[in-house]
Amino acid sequence: MALSNIKRVKSSEIELKDRLVSIQRVAKVTKGGRTFSFSAIVVVGDENGIVGFGLGKAKEVTEAITKGIDDAKKNLIKVPIINGTVPHEQYGKFSGGRVLVQPAVHGTGVLAGGAMRAVLESAGIKDVLAKSLGSSNPHNVVKATIDALGSLRDAYTVAQNRGVDLSKVFNG
Repeated sequence: MALSNIKRVKSSEIELKDRLVSIQRVAKVTKGGRTFSFSAIVVVGDENGIVGFGLGKAKEVTEAITKGIDDAKKNLIKVPIINGTVPHEQYGKFSGGRVLVQPAVHGTGVLAGGAMRAVLESAGIKDVLAKSLGSSNPHNVVKATIDALGSLRDAYTVAQNRGVDLSKVFNG
């Protein structure tokens, strides 16, 4: 996820909505018995092209979610959205999680499962075809989806990077 075209965003200027992707109860077994704690994966976004994810761990569920939201606000990225969908097909990978995100026509909706759906809807993408190809672990799927969205480039960015006119990008 160390890509050069990921645009970091400050969370103070925007209204963010949070979504809980998954919550896990983990137990530490000691001589005195089991000690339970919780880890929560949270996705935040403004549903207008900005999305981020975070992981929170605590002894209580609400504290874990709050920590996850705070962590997610520190990891926001800007996603290019054209007519409610992604600009082009993109493959994302993180550890064992591999995802494929494809543009779709208006009216298709978000065809994605579980953790991917939360990320895509928080980003504000209305029509998309998405498939999780590797691990179903929500940690890896969320990170792979963020990797795919961070790698997307719209035609304006491509034209600017190449130093050519916008029509030259499509017509060669």
